Amino acid sequence: MATSIQPLFDRLLVKRSAGATKTKSGLFLPDSATEKPSQGKVVAAGGGRVVDGETRPLIVKTGDTVMFGKYAGTEISVDGEEHLMLREDDVLGIIDN
Repeated sequence: MATSIQPLFDRLLVKRSAGATKTKSGLFLPDSATEKPSQGKVVAAGGGRVVDGETRPLIVKTGDTVMFGKYAGTEISVDGEEHLMLREDDVLGIIDN
């Protein structure tokens, strides 16, 4: 998937996963009652972190599904869709599919 934004250095562009729209018992939840999911798919990744003049590659790669903190990153709109721009340090883990 090509995007119009390429993250720099240790930043990641993440598309949040779809949140739950109904409970286990089958009740539908209004938008105001649902929390934003704290996981998503990496759409684009920067080239790596610069440390002491050397670029260290990122552990997280494009296509990985990651888990991140509730208040991590900055929400932005890319090509009319909501995404999250965050640093690799904000990623809590990579989810195996």
